[in-house]
Amino acid sequence: MDIMKNIDKAQVLTLKEQIAYQPGQVVSKTLVQNEHVSVTLFSFDKGEEISTHASGGDAFVTCLDGVGKITIDGVDYELKEGQSIVMPAGHPHAVMGKEQYKMLLVVIF
Repeated sequence: MDIMKNIDKAQVLTLKEQIAYQPGQVVSKTLVQNEHVSVTLFSFDKGEEISTHASGGDAFVTCLDGVGKITIDGVDYELKEGQSIVMPAGHPHAVMGKEQYKMLLVVIF
């Protein structure tokens, strides 16, 4: 069973090069999606956001490029390239590009 999709295998990759910015948009590219885990690349144009919601699993975010604002339980956190944060399951959270921003999202259910 081939779990990974939308990404080359047996190759050295730079994740931030696997997704492009689009003016005025949030773009996502799913790499893995099943009942246990979700792995998705996102790009946010400056000022674009995913509004407040909650997830059924712990969501591990790593900034790949730019600067993002992560809001968890009403508290804002700034994430820069190479930094990570966990958005706990069941807690309201939102994500916004403070400037153009790319991230890797891994959700464990």
